[in-house]
This record gives sequence, structure tokens and C-alpha cells, in this order.
Amino acid sequence: MLGSLIGQTIKPSQVIIVDDNSTDNTPSIIKKYVDNHDWISAINTKKTPIHSPGAKVVEAFYKGYQKCNPDTQLIGKFDADIILPPNYLEKMVAIFTSDPLVGMAAGNLYIKNKQTWVFENISEKTKVRGPIKLYKKECFEDIGGLKKSIGWDTIDVLLAGFHGWKTKTDTSLHVKHLKATGNAYSPKAKYLQGEAFYKMRYSKTLASIAALKLSILKKDPLFYLHCMKGYAVSKKQRQPFMVSYQEGVFIRNLRWKAIKKKIKIL
Repeated sequence: MLGSLIGQTIKPSQVIIVDDNSTDNTPSIIKKYVDNHDWISAINTKKTPIHSPGAKVVEAFYKGYQKCNPDTQLIGKFDADIILPPNYLEKMVAIFTSDPLVGMAAGNLYIKNKQTWVFENISEKTKVRGPIKLYKKECFEDIGGLKKSIGWDTIDVLLAGFHGWKTKTDTSLHVKHLKATGNAYSPKAKYLQGEAFYKMRYSKTLASIAALKLSILKKDPLFYLHCMKGYAVSKKQRQPFMVSYQEGVFIRNLRWKAIKKKIKIL
């Protein structure tokens, strides 16, 4: 990741590395970059090594965000297990510059299949994926930042739409994802996607359609059952929602509109 940031045609003004409980030689690697580049700094955290989808990564993000320069206009969140093409940031800046209503942008993630890099087919190519996205500061503030939950990188896109912002994906930007999404999840995490659907105020029918779609993409029939159980348990426990009532109405209407559009195409 760091090597691909160093090699960008447009360098970032500030990079803050959050070393979240690494147990290998990561600290020594980070130190070399920090020592050689005055725009790179590092923060170390000591937390549980258990990978909790969403919450853990967002907590780490905020550790770095607290150190951001106050005049920062574009905020990036990049995972450590990615390799950016050299023109990634240049293309991102062009997207935001070309349309002032774009509040969020990214490229596409590709994973290695034998000797070939293929699109990580767990979402649409138009979705702005969590490991490689940038936010315009005004958009980031309008959506209330990132939610500490699995599904945070879906909620932020939906809330951006609620507040009148556009999201943009440049499908020509192929970012190498060295570790496929979900590989490090703990067994307890399998119910969290359903929990996220409930907290986003999805109806049961809408959650069922979304769970079925993900189950097919992941080629995992059990995912659907785990997802719906997570939804049912969250509803029974009356867990707090992550969006307001008005935002929930907007999200449901937007989702149904997209579903109806796909049905017409078919």
C-alpha cells in the first residue's frame, strides 16, 4: 500500500498510518517510510486482534482522522492490503474537480485468481468500495462520518444520496486487493450483515432480497440464513438504528427503485 502511495503521479499532502495491533515486522516497515517522507506519520493502537467487521476498521480510521490537517478537503480511507495504480489519486482529484456535487469516489477492487487479477464480485462495479474511497470533506460532515458497524461503506453511500451528494466510481482504475473481503472475519461475524440491514431500517422483505443477492455473489447458501437470523435477532432485541426515520424512508425507497429498475431490464 505505502509503496503505491509513494509512486502516485499526484502525491497526497498527508498520510497517517494506523498500525492496529500488528504482530509482524510492520512497525519497522512503517518507520522507514515515516523517516524518509515528512508527509507520512504513524499512530500505534493496542486492541483485540479479533477482526470485527466494520467497527474495528472504523475505529482505526478515526484514530488517524483525529490527526488530519483541519484544512483537508479530500479525506481518504485506504486499507493496508491494496496496491493502487500510479494515477489513482490523479483520477480521483479529476472526478471531484469536474463535478462539485460528487461527495464520494473510488476505483474498483481486483483479487488474484491463479495468475489473473479479476474483479472482486461481491458488489456492483458502480459501488464505491470501502478499502479505497475518498470523501469530499463537506459530504463527510453531512453524513455524520462513518458508522462503527459492518455495512458502514453502504450506509455512507446511501446517506450521501439523502443529503444530495453524488457518488462516482472510475471502473478503469483497477486496484489490487491482496486479501479478499471477509477472509479475516471471525465466526461470530456471520450474523452482522443482517444486523446492519436492520440498523439501516431495511424492511424484512428488502433485507431478504439483499441477503439473497449477497449469498449468490459469495456463492455461499448459508450466508442468507445467517444474515436473516442476524436481522431477526436485532429486531427482537430492538437494537438502535444507525439512521433516522427520514433517512430510513429514503433508503428503502432508493433500494426499491433500484430493484424495480433491474426487474424492468430483465
